[in-house]
Amino acid sequence: MLTIKGWLFVALGAFTLFYLSIWLTAVIRTHGTKTLLLGAIGFVTNFFDTLGIGSFATTTSMYKFWKLVDDRVIPGTLNVGHTLPTIAQAFIYILVIEVDMKTLMLLIVSSLVGAWLGAGVVASWSRQKVQIGMGAALVVAAGFMLFRLLKGDPEELGTPGLDGTLLWIGLAGNFVLGALMTLGIGLYAPCMIMIALLGMNPKAAFPIMMGSCAFLMPVSSARFVKKGSYDQRAAIGLAVGGIPAVLIAGLIVKSLPLDYVKGLVIIVVVYTAAMMLRSAVTERRAAKQAAAASMT
Repeated sequence: MLTIKGWLFVALGAFTLFYLSIWLTAVIRTHGTKTLLLGAIGFVTNFFDTLGIGSFATTTSMYKFWKLVDDRVIPGTLNVGHTLPTIAQAFIYILVIEVDMKTLMLLIVSSLVGAWLGAGVVASWSRQKVQIGMGAALVVAAGFMLFRLLKGDPEELGTPGLDGTLLWIGLAGNFVLGALMTLGIGLYAPCMIMIALLGMNPKAAFPIMMGSCAFLMPVSSARFVKKGSYDQRAAIGLAVGGIPAVLIAGLIVKSLPLDYVKGLVIIVVVYTAAMMLRSAVTERRAAKQAAAASMT
């Protein structure tokens, strides 16, 4: 007889198959390929993601720095490409870390609904809207990272779950975080902060944040894939490089002193946000000049 955790793994496997059927069909149809650099980005970002840093902001920074992916499709590429590594993370951390199953399942569902609604909006945005949205999102992400770096990760105290008003607050918070995931704000750092503020054991954040992403990302990715709003080659690189990185970090390394890495990531993320917003301003100015020239 399966336990609640067992049924959760069954459901996670079903979501994985759903995701693969959508994405691989699109890959086969267009004969997508991968490059060494894109695979390396997938490895590095998912290695540190498994240790709790997050992957969306770091991946965006690398794409922007090397001009690998069009700004308009970065949100979709992040969601599509990081899905399989995130599912691997969820299997590991749900298995090894104790958390109240009712809290875990309800928070996963709330993030799932938020992601479904958010992806439908972001997938249809113009390049300029994405640049502005992601620039602002990166600033927010850097703020969360800085908060964690300065305050430090909370001590391993607290409850394994939530009840009453605190549970409702957690549901509302994870709904918002699920929606923001589709814009490129990683769920990990803000979710970890929220869990600690609600009085839960900070370790419980790992199965919650990784479980939430593992379920919501196949759903949001399906909408990006159907609209073609992602870079197929880059997404394959994230998946191919990311899965072995997750296994190494989650099963072998498990933890590292990462304060210096976090500080560097914050600097890079702020720089990328400035580049993204600058691109939006430059392209808006060029569009106005082109419109004015066409009228003369």
